[in-house]
Amino acid sequence: QVRLVESGGGLVQPGESLRLSCTASGINFKIYALDWYRQAPGKERVSIARITSTGSADYSDSVKGRFTISRDNKWNRLYLQMNSLKSEDTAVYYCHVKHGGIDFWGQGTQVTVSQ
Repeated sequence: QVRLVESGGGLVQPGESLRLSCTASGINFKIYALDWYRQAPGKERVSIARITSTGSADYSDSVKGRFTISRDNKWNRLYLQMNSLKSEDTAVYYCHVKHGGIDFWGQGTQVTVSQ
């Protein structure tokens, strides 16, 4: 079955960086577009970055210029490099893939940006 496992979250100060990883199994990873979403406390889950099977990336305005999405098809991994983190980036971060018309999510990884 499809499984997504995120890692790399943590507590950082404003201005610092983190790199999130998502390891996928159960799918032919290289043919799928993949996304990073995040959900802040009391808010809806929103898409922040997407990468196509060919490596084209797109970002929400809130993270453009600070975050970079990438993928490693050899190891079935999705990454999110997050630089210049702000307090408003505090959220649970999820990787996502749509397979067979069904949305699959990982368990999420918490990112907290605070002094």
